[in-house]
Formats: sequence, structure tokens, C-alpha cells
Amino acid sequence: MVFLNRNRTFMILVILLIIVGITIMMVRKDKSMQRASSHTQEFIEQHMVNPNGTIATYLKDAASDHPDIVAGRESLSESLGIWMQYTVLQQDHERFDQSYQLLQKWFIAPQKYITWKLSSDGTSHVNTNALGDDFRIIGALLKAYEQWNQEEYRTTAQEISATLLKSVQKNGYFVDYHDFARDDSSNLLSLVYVDIETLQSMQGQHLMDPSLLQKYMDLLRDMPDDGVFYPKAYDVTTHQYSYDDNVNMIDQLIVANHCAEMDLKPEKLIAFLKNEFKSNHRIMGSYNRVDRSAAVDYESPSVYALAILLALKVDDLTWANQLYDRMITFRDQDVSYRGGYVFDQNTHVFDNLFPLLAEAELHQANAR
Repeated sequence: MVFLNRNRTFMILVILLIIVGITIMMVRKDKSMQRASSHTQEFIEQHMVNPNGTIATYLKDAASDHPDIVAGRESLSESLGIWMQYTVLQQDHERFDQSYQLLQKWFIAPQKYITWKLSSDGTSHVNTNALGDDFRIIGALLKAYEQWNQEEYRTTAQEISATLLKSVQKNGYFVDYHDFARDDSSNLLSLVYVDIETLQSMQGQHLMDPSLLQKYMDLLRDMPDDGVFYPKAYDVTTHQYSYDDNVNMIDQLIVANHCAEMDLKPEKLIAFLKNEFKSNHRIMGSYNRVDRSAAVDYESPSVYALAILLALKVDDLTWANQLYDRMITFRDQDVSYRGGYVFDQNTHVFDNLFPLLAEAELHQANAR
């Protein structure tokens, strides 16, 4: 009888342990799902989309004073590219294809280049591309082709790539833009545009020569730094790197992400960011390059989002989650715009798209 009671007690303990284990797993899963259940996607689709389906740059409408200055509900090819990256990551074929149709209808010019900016009604008043935006879209198209085996995605990526190779190069390097009306190109290659992941995909799909990929990998590998910060651009005519006096952290983090894509860990920048975050519990939007002091008094959701993406690339999930917890303190501050990073009843779409992309990446990493 004593033996049976002991067995019964042991079985009860085992069952209780199993129940506790299952409960802990469900709580962790629920917490992970709560992280991913941000309403930012809903906010973008409800409030940041123009009647023609293009993504507006700002929540509030405003007139642009100059064709090269973005204002109001104007739409950028960069926004489309980030959204396409997000829909591929989410394996959302329907939304990706809707974006692809927008690309075809509104953004691709007859010369097969992507117009970098449109008015809210879809008309274009510029004749230039933006290299970084082009690479984002090409990269998303090639990933979509690999994921859904839809040939037209690869064909479109090939056509855009061919235009870049033909018209948006100088001295053997891609450059920031080409003016297709004046047949004139920039002398600069901004380092944020050296999108290694997309260049690798282009080379893998035989859209460019392997030697070109190596050239851009060498450009980043040989890039100097000032002890922390990266240069801003590379002049393809003088072969000189140049720095900004005040360093934009979005630029720095995009370059750092590109370095991480080729297993070149940006240790100095990461150390600086971690120290800032540990000491001040925040990362500012811009820093003085000489004395490393904050050059602005604001934080940016996009900065935290790009830092999350960098943390994930260098396998630092703990830091990524810490950055995420800070990032979402800026969300839902305006109760009228649930899920939005809205301040003074306005927002820039990048401060919603980058956080949305980072959150999706982080959710997948936490679920592994």
C-alpha cells in the first residue's frame, strides 16, 4: 500500500511538472506572439496609403517646394522597396504581388528605370532613379522569384539591373543616380547603397559579372573609419572616401548591416552603440564625428529598427530584444493612430516601415 501511494505521488508530481512546462511554453509563445502582433502594418495600410495604392511619405499632406524635396503624400520607391521586403519576409504573396503591380504601373519608366519619387496621384516630376531604392526592389523581386517561382519577378529584376549596368555607372562603379533626361550621372556612390545582399542575389541569378560583386565587397572591406564611424560616400572619379561632420545614425547602421552581410562584423560601431545604450539608455539620431557627442536631441524609431536588424545579423538576440523594448516606447503615443509611430499628428513612413520590418525579423528569431 505504501509503495502504491509513493507511485501515485510520483505520477502526480510528474503530471504537475508537465503542466508547468506546457504553461511556461505557452506563456513564452504568447509573449512572442504579442511582440509580433504590432498593429503597425494595419496603421500603414489604413493611414499611409494613397487612393492609387502607393505608400505616402508623410501622414499629413503638404506641398513640395522643390522636385528633389519630398513632402506630404508623395510616394518614394524606397518605401515600396521596404514594403516588398516585408511582404517577402512574411511570405505574403498576395500583398507582394499587389506591390509588384504598383511597381509596374507607377514607378517603372519606359526606359526601364525606377522613378524615385511620385506625386500622390502617381505622376512623376523627376527623371532620376535612386540606386539604393533600386537595389532594395531588385533584391525583393529575386527573393520573391525564389520563393514563389514566378518568372515575371525575375524578368523585371533583370530589366532594372540591365538599366543600372548600362546607365547608372561611372568609371566602372554604380553611382547614386542617373538623370535620364540630361543623360548625366552622379560622381558619388553613397556607401548606404552598397547593398551586398542584393548584389550577391544579382550575381547568383547571373544578372551581373562576379567580378562586380567582388569590387563592392572590397569597397566595404577596404573602407576606412575614424575609430567608430564610417565614411558617407566614395567618389568614383577621385577614388576618395568622404565623411560628414555630423553622422546620421540611419546611414551608419545601413552601412553596418551591409558589412555584416559579408561577415565583416562592425565591432567598433557596435561597441559605441552598446555603450551609448548602456550609459544613456538611448541612441540618438545623429552624432558629432569628432567628439562623439549627440548632435540632435531626438531618437528615431528607424535607428532602433536598423540596430535590431544589425544585432540579429551578428547573432546578438539579447541586445536585439533590448533595442526592441526601447523602440516600441515610441509606438502608440497618439491614441488616434493605433500601431503608428506618430508624433504631433504626423509621421514619416520610414519610422513605421523599418520598425515593421525589424519586428518581423525579431519575431522569427525569437520563435526559432
